[in-house]
Amino acid sequence: MTSTTKTVRLTQYAHGGGCACKIPPGELEAVVADLHTHDPGATGELIIGLDDGDDAAVVRIDGGRAIVATADFFTPVVDDPYDWGRIAAANALSDVYAVGGEPLVAVNLLGWPREKLPLDLAKEVLRGGLDVARTAACHVAGGHSVDDPEPKYGMAVTGLADPARLLRIDGGRPGLPLSLTKPLGIGVLNTRHKATGEVFPQAVAAMTALNRDASRAALGAGAGCATDVTGFGLLGHLYKLARASGVTAVVDVAAVPYLEGAREAVRDGHVSGGTRRNLDWVRPWLDPDGFGEDDLLLLADAQTSGGLLVAGEIPGAPVIGELVPLDGPHLRLR
Repeated sequence: MTSTTKTVRLTQYAHGGGCACKIPPGELEAVVADLHTHDPGATGELIIGLDDGDDAAVVRIDGGRAIVATADFFTPVVDDPYDWGRIAAANALSDVYAVGGEPLVAVNLLGWPREKLPLDLAKEVLRGGLDVARTAACHVAGGHSVDDPEPKYGMAVTGLADPARLLRIDGGRPGLPLSLTKPLGIGVLNTRHKATGEVFPQAVAAMTALNRDASRAALGAGAGCATDVTGFGLLGHLYKLARASGVTAVVDVAAVPYLEGAREAVRDGHVSGGTRRNLDWVRPWLDPDGFGEDDLLLLADAQTSGGLLVAGEIPGAPVIGELVPLDGPHLRLR
């Protein structure tokens, strides 16, 4: 690694970081509410589209095969360019795993302030993405780049899935346990990193871990409902799942796992605007049962490349709650 890559703090070149820079969920839903994506004249059958906010689009191309398509990119979440590339790639691939697919090919999406940041940093970002894609046995074939005031990186990914064995956001049923495959706290640790320069290897390790094994385990256990936990936080993504499935989701707060240092980061005020917007969005549909603001902020923490939230029990993943018949709000803490 060159001296330049060691000294430049990439997070200082972006107004936000990672999935915390998403458009707020309430605003986004208002934008897409009247957009109809189903076209009966298009090739193939659109099995999963825009309706419920699933993680990727799925199109059946014949009886036993479906194409999975997704795209994801964001501003730097860490200062190290190679790690940022790895995180962004793992995050983009996660959308394919979240619907039960396997990635096939990806193309890079790169925005770069070429007059502010040297291109050797961009090369490190792309190298990180390529290494993670190789781990996933996914081809990387070119992509698209633009001169951008802020650095941005991600991938558009195409995968394959069995249309009879998908993980859907609307597949939740009363009586199913809820499993979470990565600990929370990524967002608050990244916010602390941006503010102070402290490095949190536990957060980088979580963000660069593929959701491949979790997806395969969920399918192997017969699960039919899942989503990944990213920019809208656990509460935001769980609300979308419960709403689409017509159930109430109950969270056992004491069972939710957190990365080391997450509670201290919240205590010290390292909470992104995206996390606060997530909590504001779900409050009308949340029974907090007396839990305090710090607990709620951690549950709404805007994750980047978080784990899978599965309606079902899978080996190695803690059970953090359950789905019950719809009774009042869609979210309830206990």
